[in-house]
Amino acid sequence: MNLLHAVVLGALQGFAEVLPISSSAHLILIPWLLKWPESGLTFDVALHVGTLLALALYFWRDIIELVVSFFDAIVARSLNTPARRLPFLIIAATVPAAAVGKLFEHKVEEIFRSNPLLIASFLILFGLILGWVDYMGRKRLILDDIKTSSALTIGLMQCLALIPGVSRSGITITAGLMLGFTRESAARFSFLMSLPIVAGAALLKSLHLLKHGIPAGEALPMLVGITVSAVTGYISVAFLLRFVQKQSLAPFVWYRVIAGGGLIITILSGFKG
Repeated sequence: MNLLHAVVLGALQGFAEVLPISSSAHLILIPWLLKWPESGLTFDVALHVGTLLALALYFWRDIIELVVSFFDAIVARSLNTPARRLPFLIIAATVPAAAVGKLFEHKVEEIFRSNPLLIASFLILFGLILGWVDYMGRKRLILDDIKTSSALTIGLMQCLALIPGVSRSGITITAGLMLGFTRESAARFSFLMSLPIVAGAALLKSLHLLKHGIPAGEALPMLVGITVSAVTGYISVAFLLRFVQKQSLAPFVWYRVIAGGGLIITILSGFKG
């Protein structure tokens, strides 16, 4: 992989993993459109590590508070406050996606990775669902109001993020809005519950990479990918959490519809990547 590919794919991962526009769709479709070769395991690790760094750096205070609250709840043997409940609710929300990902990730990739038309269709479909729920949702509940049933519902919806074009942040924010949470609370819980998933994916892929070793010439692109993904991911988190305080998610819905529609027209016109 050359450095240009590393910068472009790292930026796509950083922006699209956080914003509700599907990083997996962009990382499959953009190289397909540009006729770039597969990025491979090394760069896959770089992208996940970069995203993890971005989330960890932005939410470092939240992470410390979650760890403290986790042990405080264990010592007190009580979940009588929102702070004590939140770490366990994040764990509960993570379990469904982790289990489904372990069982079906490779099967889903086999089905969807080579089908750009289907990916583009999911970009549009789940974008429209996000827009409808954003428009119709009550948007009254805050993070302290989250209950076990809500966390499990959002966690189950997150399983759909295995499908390219759905978007992990998009589907979990959609679920949060559907349950009546404010945009900011839905987005914040989405990011916090993604931490264990992203960390687990980065760890597993890193172990595979350590087993096989970094191919010759891939170390520098990997470092570039990690850096670009981390920087753009951090910017994206900060932007989105500020944006949703006052604005609707309509720009992301329109982007998904236009991008997906453009891709469908391109594909139906006979383009083959």
